[in-house]
Amino acid sequence: MNRAQLFEQITRRKSFLCVGLDTDSAKLPAHLLTHPDPVAEFNRQIIEATAEYCVAYKPNLAFYEADGIKGMQSLEATMQHIPATHFTIADAKRGDIGNTSAMYARSFFGHYGFDSVTVAPYMGSDSVKPFLGHQGKWVILLALTSNEGAADFQFETLQSGGQLYEKVLRTSQQWGTADNLMYVVGATKADKLAHIRTIVPEHFLLVPGVGAQGGSLAEVAQYGMNKQCGLLVNASRSILYASTGEDFAEKARGEARKMQQEMEILLDKYC
Repeated sequence: MNRAQLFEQITRRKSFLCVGLDTDSAKLPAHLLTHPDPVAEFNRQIIEATAEYCVAYKPNLAFYEADGIKGMQSLEATMQHIPATHFTIADAKRGDIGNTSAMYARSFFGHYGFDSVTVAPYMGSDSVKPFLGHQGKWVILLALTSNEGAADFQFETLQSGGQLYEKVLRTSQQWGTADNLMYVVGATKADKLAHIRTIVPEHFLLVPGVGAQGGSLAEVAQYGMNKQCGLLVNASRSILYASTGEDFAEKARGEARKMQQEMEILLDKYC
């Protein structure tokens, strides 16, 4: 999916919501446990309930890899359930020497068919560029994350000036463009978004941390939105686990709809 197609979906659905499929097999509703693939069935019902209100889905690979081959089969089945109209993100946080990154890219873009993959920038350009060589696919580079430990390194002041996360943003723009490179910026760091937009005014930002982590959607839009929206705001637990009963999909739909309605107002205001 290219940039124009993504913005078209945002405009059509009046939403920039990404639903994180961080599906924990230990938290599934009891009535699904007799299904041959409870995780895939849970995801199928979540996708069908929320597709009207979101533009993207983001499976977190850890939740599938933890269950071994069975988990990866659930991931494959989940990808089949996601409509072609929706942007897909492999939340894998990969990044290694060039030939290894090339195999990761082949796996996520080729075998699984994801539109994008999250990538760690620590090993530099040769670990990221293999992902950028796939036409129509995206790298979502970790820039400023929402976790508490982000302060351990990302805000480090460099001798050359500025902080480490700023160097990631500035340097990585030499590797890709706003048409194939996005950045992860946590919603809990919303006060930094206005500054980040001075460095990467055109790029899309994937923003986790809204919902269960307490980030403010209104602040994210105020400081982070650009003329083509430029945001994918992720919510996982607040949608997936809105209910633990047989009505889990209905409750998830309600949570997604609430976020979409707020996003529609924010799009009208800022975009």
